[in-house]
Amino acid sequence: MTPFDFGSGTAIVTGAAGGIGEQLAYRLAERGLALALVDRDADRLDRVAAAVRERTTVTSYVTDLADGPACARLAADLAAEHPDCTLLINNAGVALVGDFEQVSAEEFDWVLAVNLHATVTLCRALVPVLRSHPGSHLVNLSSLFGLIAPAGQAAYATSKYAVRGFTESLRAELAPDVGVTVVHPGGIRTGIARSARRAAALPPAPAGDGIDAFDRLLTFPADRAATMIIRAVERRRPRLLIGASASVPDLLARITPGHYPRALGLLHRLLSRGR
Repeated sequence: MTPFDFGSGTAIVTGAAGGIGEQLAYRLAERGLALALVDRDADRLDRVAAAVRERTTVTSYVTDLADGPACARLAADLAAEHPDCTLLINNAGVALVGDFEQVSAEEFDWVLAVNLHATVTLCRALVPVLRSHPGSHLVNLSSLFGLIAPAGQAAYATSKYAVRGFTESLRAELAPDVGVTVVHPGGIRTGIARSARRAAALPPAPAGDGIDAFDRLLTFPADRAATMIIRAVERRRPRLLIGASASVPDLLARITPGHYPRALGLLHRLLSRGR
């Protein structure tokens, strides 16, 4: 496909009130696209919208994507109100800490609702809009945990592996009319660790628990990640891994798919000794 044209149309970005989504909003505004921004945090979303309004037209939608009926209404509204949509970025995501046996069915389904079902619902409503504008583009954010599946992340990995498969299938179906990119961010400096839910069955968290340790591993700047995603859209890249924390585990999983957790543990210990 020819490079993506940022000169016209509307970009829809979910999870736009912080992290990668916020930075995507800033960079897309600089490129001249009108924006439709989605998030559940009304106050932060208002601040992001105000910051980009001087550069472009922006519409905000406050919706909790975990609410299935509300998500369906949002999808219908976006399709009706933005028939000029040429770029859809499903960025919103949530995390949950806890082993499978500690996670309730409701907690597991909450992760799937936001990370997977909302992505499918928005695509169902907006793919026809994208198809009506040949040369449009779709971006779905999977994760490092759509490449590897560590202990304690059964719900999150399930959702992100599913997003990966869903997106790869869409890529084959939509070619050559619509470009499709699946993104696998590694340790991006966002608030996802701090906002992650702990399974209710987990014992009280001690100081410096796993969430704190995970948060310290998130070092890749969100603005750089957003720039890489924009570049991938422009160049029609089918797959984007962001950071060595994604590319190295991906390589290990390819080389030793049945034993990569042991290899990653050894690598982590070696790196820790060098600090």
